Amino acid sequence: MEPVKAMTQYPSRVVIEEQGLRDGLQSEKTIVPTAKKLELIDALVDAGVRRVQVTSFVNPGLIPQMADAEELCAGLKERADVIYSALVLNARGIERAAAAGLKHVSASISVSDNHSRKNANVSLVEARSRFADMIKIGKKRGLTIGGGLQCVFGCRFEGAIDPEVVFDIVKEQLDQGVDEITLADSTGMASPHSVQEICARVVELANGTTVVLHLHDTEGKGLANVLAALPAGVNHFDTTFGGMGGCPFIKGASGNIATEDLVWMLSQMGIDTGVDAVKVAAISRSLESFFNKQFSGKMHRLLARDDIQFLR
Repeated sequence: MEPVKAMTQYPSRVVIEEQGLRDGLQSEKTIVPTAKKLELIDALVDAGVRRVQVTSFVNPGLIPQMADAEELCAGLKERADVIYSALVLNARGIERAAAAGLKHVSASISVSDNHSRKNANVSLVEARSRFADMIKIGKKRGLTIGGGLQCVFGCRFEGAIDPEVVFDIVKEQLDQGVDEITLADSTGMASPHSVQEICARVVELANGTTVVLHLHDTEGKGLANVLAALPAGVNHFDTTFGGMGGCPFIKGASGNIATEDLVWMLSQMGIDTGVDAVKVAAISRSLESFFNKQFSGKMHRLLARDDIQFLR
């Protein structure tokens, strides 16, 4: 019997950025010691992860988990094949990241005015103006800068977001010289249909600039949305170990898609990530023990079994 040919074209390789150290930990009340964070980063690199968002340079009074940003960056082991990044929300954050020795930062604004006011304490109009200044400062400091948009696929405060607003801000950021651009489903409201339509248009606008998708699994559609994004031309995704995470300023927000869940699914599809799902799963289980809670991901528990061959 002839093998059934795939009806959809998928990439041969996908790049994953682990954001567990930032998005995963930022809402946890139990503070993770800097030394343990550095151990986690080393374990992720050992698992094959080559892009790690290690922290955010934000107000420690609002996000206490990120209060050790400078100390953490000072302890990173420099590797030519690993990109360490941080989230920044303003010019002060850019300056701090550069002074801490990072070479790559991610700067994003919300396309929802209401969310922008809650998350960054500025209106959308102000956020767009400040973003332009941030890019100028970052470029002067020699940083590569990932631009980005939050709440692209909907906002719990405002509802549906006009895609034309999204496309307008994407074009604006590309014109300002961002090195890549991230579309974030901050509230987990995306559907495969909206992901495919918006991503296809943004990939077209980006014209070769890397487009990254940052998905939350609030409504259980995270991996389905990955499948919708792949044929639209997106092959870079943000994930967190165990599916940790969630914006502290969005009521009911849940975690990102789990790193090991995505890696496992892609491996079953013959898509390479370079990441060892079994090793990432061990990291997730260790953090479940540390926080004494169960994470939303699936594969970290299944991959704990001695007979994991039954999964293949």
